[in-house]
Amino acid sequence: MTATMKLGQLAEFLGATLRGDAEKEITGLATLQEAGPAQLSFLANPQYRKYLLDNQAGAVLLKAADAETYAGDALVVADPYSSYARVSHLFDPKPKAAAGIHPSAVIAADALVDPAASIGAFAVIESGVRIAAGVTIGAHCFIGARCEIGEGGWLAPRVTLYHDVRIGKRVVIQSGAVLGGEGFGFANEKGIWQKIAQIGGVTIGDDVEIGVNTAIDRGALADTLIGNGVKLDNQIQIAHNVQIGDHTAMAACVGISGSTKIGKHCMLAGGVGLVGHIEVCDNVFLTGMTMVTHSITEPGAYSSGTAMQPAAEWRKSAARIRQLDDLARRLRQLEKRVGDVTPGGNASSDG
Repeated sequence: MTATMKLGQLAEFLGATLRGDAEKEITGLATLQEAGPAQLSFLANPQYRKYLLDNQAGAVLLKAADAETYAGDALVVADPYSSYARVSHLFDPKPKAAAGIHPSAVIAADALVDPAASIGAFAVIESGVRIAAGVTIGAHCFIGARCEIGEGGWLAPRVTLYHDVRIGKRVVIQSGAVLGGEGFGFANEKGIWQKIAQIGGVTIGDDVEIGVNTAIDRGALADTLIGNGVKLDNQIQIAHNVQIGDHTAMAACVGISGSTKIGKHCMLAGGVGLVGHIEVCDNVFLTGMTMVTHSITEPGAYSSGTAMQPAAEWRKSAARIRQLDDLARRLRQLEKRVGDVTPGGNASSDG
C-alpha cells in the first residue's frame, strides 16, 4: 500500500522550514528529472541544479540558498541528502514481517526466541541460539549453535550464520551473506597443507549493515570484530581476525586479508584490497582499486594503480613503466659521473 503524507507532516518530521502548501499530499519520492506532482524530490548534488527550475515535483528538499530562487513548494533543510534518507523510510514498500514462527521452521528445543520475533519459512535455528524482540529471520536462513541476535535485527532470506556469531541491535544482513565461515588458515608441513581449526567467532556491533553475498570469516583464536555503525556493501570478503572500527563504510568487492585492523570513520571504495597483519588508522579514504600493502598511520586519502586512459595511451605508459628500472640505473651512472667531476672542471679517468 502506498503511503500518503501531507507536506506539513513531513516538515514537522524533519524539523524543516515549509515553503508552500502544508496540506499538499505526498505519496512517494523521485529524482528531480522524474518526480511528479505528488512526489517529493531533493537537490543534494550541485550538478543536478540544472533540473531544479523546470521539475514537476510536488515539493523539493532544498538548502536555504537554493530555496531563495525556487518558486515551487519546498522543505528547507540543512542537509537535503540526509533528510531524504530519513524520509525514505516513510515510503519504503518493504513488507513488514508479523511476529511469530512459521510452521515449517526448525527450532532447537533450547533455543530462546522472543515472542515478538518473526521466524520465516524453512528457517533452521540450532541449539543455544538467542533471538531478541523485533528480530526478523527470513525464509531459509540458517542460525548456527549459540548465535545471538540483538533487538530489531533483520535477516533477509538465505542468510547463514555459523556457530558462535554474536550480532548487536538493529543489524541488517542481506541475502546470501555468510558470517562465521572458517577462515583460510593452513600450515605448510613439508609441502602438505595442514588445516588449522578456526576456534574463534564473529562479533558484530549495533546498527551494522551487511550486503548481499558478503562473507565475514570467524577468527582463528579470538573473534573477528565489526564495530558499531559499520556499513558493508555486496560481495565483500573479510578474513579471520580482521577488526573494523566504528562507522567505517566499504563499497562492493573489497577484500581484507587476515588480522588486518581498520580504524573508525574510514571509507573504502570499490575493489580495494588490503594485505594481512597491517593497521589503517582512523579517518582514511581509499579510492577504488587501491592495493594497500603496508600500514597507514596518517589520516587522509590514498590511491594506487593508474586511472583509465585510451588503450593506445595506456600501452605507451605501460611500456615506459617497464623501462623505469633501466632508466633508474642509467640515472645513477650519470649522477656518479657528475659527482666525479672535480671543482676545477677536470673529469675522472672514466670520463
